Amino acid sequence: MDRCVVLVDAGYLLGAAASLLAGEPSRSRISVDHAALIQGLRERAESDTERPLLRIYWFDGAPDRVPQPEHRRLRVMSRVTVRLGALTRSDGRWNQKGVDAAMHAELTELARNRACSDIVLVTGDGDLLPGMMAAKEHGVAVHLWAVQAADGDYNQSEDLVAEADERRVLDRTWITKAVRAKEVGGVCAPPPAPRPEIAAILSAPLPDSALAPAAERPAPEPPRTAPAAAPNGAEERAAAPKGVPTPKDLAALRAHGPQAPQPATATLRWSSDKGWVDRPGAAAEPPEVASMPTLAQLTTAEQRWADREEDITTVGGDPYEVGQVFARRWMSRLGDPGHLQKLSGMYPRIPHRIDGELLRYAARFGLLAHKDDQIDEHDRYAIRAGFWREIDVRTAAGPAPAGEQ
Repeated sequence: MDRCVVLVDAGYLLGAAASLLAGEPSRSRISVDHAALIQGLRERAESDTERPLLRIYWFDGAPDRVPQPEHRRLRVMSRVTVRLGALTRSDGRWNQKGVDAAMHAELTELARNRACSDIVLVTGDGDLLPGMMAAKEHGVAVHLWAVQAADGDYNQSEDLVAEADERRVLDRTWITKAVRAKEVGGVCAPPPAPRPEIAAILSAPLPDSALAPAAERPAPEPPRTAPAAAPNGAEERAAAPKGVPTPKDLAALRAHGPQAPQPATATLRWSSDKGWVDRPGAAAEPPEVASMPTLAQLTTAEQRWADREEDITTVGGDPYEVGQVFARRWMSRLGDPGHLQKLSGMYPRIPHRIDGELLRYAARFGLLAHKDDQIDEHDRYAIRAGFWREIDVRTAAGPAPAGEQ
């Protein structure tokens, strides 16, 4: 078949790009526009091979083989298939398991079945040499692509280079069309738009003084800038608003011993946070709020199937987006608009059951930090900010039309 296939070792491509642009192979140091990267790979492959593209296979590792948000975005793109190996942590480093074997199996199977005439390999691993030789024996032309190496480095197996039919180098100009080095303290990409709602939540008053309509909430503040690195290399977290300690603040207070003074008005910012807390009676949730229905209680079997279909095919897994999707579904199925007004008055807190259900829903999208099976603190804030953003949009627009799902 006169078609081309691209096999991408994501660990090599993005690790080498990080070395080139950020000076070290850590993928956390770069941000990636995956849509632009896939389009660039397709155009380059069709140009180099002079064949139409059959498919791009994206091989990567993930903790417990659970797709991460970037994998969810990739696997619903046209002509893209994602194959995941395991990602394990050893001696402080992440290591992929099973990715090379999966690439080798796909390479030999495509060649044996004559599914294509040209295969493009984006990898540097010499373990694929037997697969490359087998593909050539089946009459397939093998193109080997390298990422331009950082000064003084060489990032491909010499045997792999010698065996390839054609070799190309993806240089800095090509790479930077879809990949960029992150600024220190930045967030991985695609770079999100500024979201002042998160800063507004972080600076919100105590719950007992925040029981006001949505229109009276404080205006969002500009996003907080990343703190400077501490002398010992650890990041110093920005101080919490006075009177509203975070769980880590409370833990630090307790670490000083039982005689350490505890703040009289201390309260936790979220219902799902854990730690020492002295909740004033006025901050307790009233019965009508505690009895708000959960999304599961409002969802039929047919809606549950449609929700799962949407999660798989259209929801990328960005934390802010996840909060918006959950809130949109919950609000559209509420029969009593009074629940929405009561919830709006509780800003920025979310009732226990709804908040827990929101975080369990977010865990479906690979947002767990696998070292302790908890969602990253920044992601939790983003999830809730997305939730509140949808609440504000709905309360400003009025009740939903009858029958909206």
